[in-house]
Amino acid sequence: MAALLDVKNLGISFGGLRAVNGFDISIEKEELYGLIGPNGAGKTTVFNLLTGVYKPDSGKILLDGQDITGKKTIDISKAGIARTFQNIRLFKQLSALDNVKAGLHNKHHYSTMAGILRLPSYRRVEKEMDEQAMELLKVFDLEQEAHLTAANLPYGKQRRLEIARALATEPKLLLLDEPAAGMNPNETGELMDMIQFVRENFHMTILLIEHDMKLVSGICERLTVLNFGEVLAHGKTSDVLNDPQVITAYLGE
Repeated sequence: MAALLDVKNLGISFGGLRAVNGFDISIEKEELYGLIGPNGAGKTTVFNLLTGVYKPDSGKILLDGQDITGKKTIDISKAGIARTFQNIRLFKQLSALDNVKAGLHNKHHYSTMAGILRLPSYRRVEKEMDEQAMELLKVFDLEQEAHLTAANLPYGKQRRLEIARALATEPKLLLLDEPAAGMNPNETGELMDMIQFVRENFHMTILLIEHDMKLVSGICERLTVLNFGEVLAHGKTSDVLNDPQVITAYLGE
């Protein structure tokens, strides 16, 4: 079976420093895959390469057989990659509903003139988007907060809203950058359940960066470990987490 994401020999340098070197990863459809490593290992740089924030110096990125190497962020989003961020990036002064609707604009269109004049085409598209956004909010148990501003939501609900907005773009691949950052153990447990729910109910392929090893070992089927920008280990989660080289990299021994 062809991988949904197939990355070969990906690399980038900043000012002569090789931040990522020879990075390979292959993720099957509907797989829940983890990317781990010590701070500064290059994990977020990999996400930035996959989403077009950075253009690689070397290598190739294939998404569902389509070469997206070096494409613009908006084109990669349309091709089917969505992401969340370690530091939540919501439109803080917009409502929860409008945040999700922002993700729907990839799929819904009306002319500028229709929007200015509030023509029937505008009202029809807006109604469709309202309905779809509410459905997503219900999935994440956020329908009661639909008209609250994002800034006023508790941290855990902001995280759920960010994932709902990412799913509104109808991605093939969802990238989660440290989704458990700042969460207490109870919130992390709920997050684990939610990530598994998204994978199963949206038939989603998920790649996540995470430092919480309990979360990683609880939901990820396979892992890749980065250290100093290079792949240190990859394979089944239990095998990787018991690899002496991986333990040493984390403990600094």
